[in-house]
Amino acid sequence: MSNSFKMLAVLVAISLGAMIGPLDTSVNVAFPYIVKDLNQPLEMIRYVVICYVLTYSSLMLVCGKLGDIHGQRRIFFIGLIISSASFILISLSWSFESLLFFRFLQGIGTGLTTSVAPAMMIALYPEEKRGYAVGLFTFIFAMGGLLGPIAGGVLVELFGWQAVFWFRTPLALASFIILIVTNSFERRQNKTSLDKLGAILLILSILMWLLAINQLHNLNQNGILYIFCLVTSASAFTFWFIRQENHTEDPIINLSIFRNTEFVIFNLASCFTYLATFSVILFIPFFLYQISTLSTYDAGLILAIGFFGTSIAGILGGRLLNNLGSRRLGFAGIVITATGLCAVSLVNGPDDIPWMLLALFIQGFGTGLFQTSYMYSITGMLPSDQRGVSGSITMLTRTIGVVSGVTILTLVFSWLDAAGNEFQESFKFIFNLVGGGLFLFLLTTLPWPQVWFRKI
Repeated sequence: MSNSFKMLAVLVAISLGAMIGPLDTSVNVAFPYIVKDLNQPLEMIRYVVICYVLTYSSLMLVCGKLGDIHGQRRIFFIGLIISSASFILISLSWSFESLLFFRFLQGIGTGLTTSVAPAMMIALYPEEKRGYAVGLFTFIFAMGGLLGPIAGGVLVELFGWQAVFWFRTPLALASFIILIVTNSFERRQNKTSLDKLGAILLILSILMWLLAINQLHNLNQNGILYIFCLVTSASAFTFWFIRQENHTEDPIINLSIFRNTEFVIFNLASCFTYLATFSVILFIPFFLYQISTLSTYDAGLILAIGFFGTSIAGILGGRLLNNLGSRRLGFAGIVITATGLCAVSLVNGPDDIPWMLLALFIQGFGTGLFQTSYMYSITGMLPSDQRGVSGSITMLTRTIGVVSGVTILTLVFSWLDAAGNEFQESFKFIFNLVGGGLFLFLLTTLPWPQVWFRKI
């Protein structure tokens, strides 16, 4: 086996393992069948989502640190094993409570694999070829989001809702086997130890902040009190974590990195970009239902255009990195994303659906360019012995943006609805808001031109 072919096989294996996460979009089409089979009201389905998302989100940074200590391959393997087991167990769920527990296990598996995958990918290739690696990784990762709803619809019809879980087990096993056969990674990166108290505090602080964001839609008297308690707890855990990290020899993350303007701006850009792009997934199906007679399947295919654009951008972005530099590519990606989002707001009726397809492709393409740029830049800002942490940061900011987008945009839409706005007008406002917000973010960061225009 030639070395180049071996590296490609390993890269595909890493990407397949990471793709298991975005393939969870296949579960969306199975929700009605799950609640019916387990005798639950439809509103309970949110716990199926929250249990999984909050688990892997709160664990990511700690898992990344574990990868730096024990070796990314070992952590990735453990994640694949837990994920495979959880998929089979979920498909065998005998009650709603057992389903939630197994989704919790799935969240642990996803947290382990997703957090270290970028670091494994970066370590695999020399610097001059990393653009190609990042591009291919972005392509396969985006394909998970593209294929998830389509595969989910087919599998549910043929085999029942359980199939949207167990069909990912062969992918995890394939990734596992390829990495075993190639044996490409050292088992241990460094000899530092995990700051256990810092890890607990970090997990609790992230968990509390995400819970607080998730509850922003509940702004009645009891809801505000609950949010206040969550924010207070999150602030206390965060403050305690910062004190702990400043007084330990082996911090989970070197907090001095947050004094780096470039690091802060790039991570904020990631949060805002994914907050904005999630508006597409959230509102377009409802809009299509209002203006046309398209089926749910057709609406899913329209949404898939955005993921297709992201996949194409992953391939091209890897090549453009060498020519433009990661910073300029990231700037261009946000501009294209914002343009696509604003263009969606020009859709008025079923005759404009071809325009919507073009706008969604543009939005997805821009997101793919930014994703490629962001992953390349962030993993290069931290030392090589902290690649696990840097990779997990790239995945965590994405998740924070998505969770925030769900809550904030739903809240804005409900305010517009309460004010008497028509759905179509509210739809246009949302997309102009998120697109214009991205343009405004870029304008506010232009005083630091080195962030965007230095060729790196």
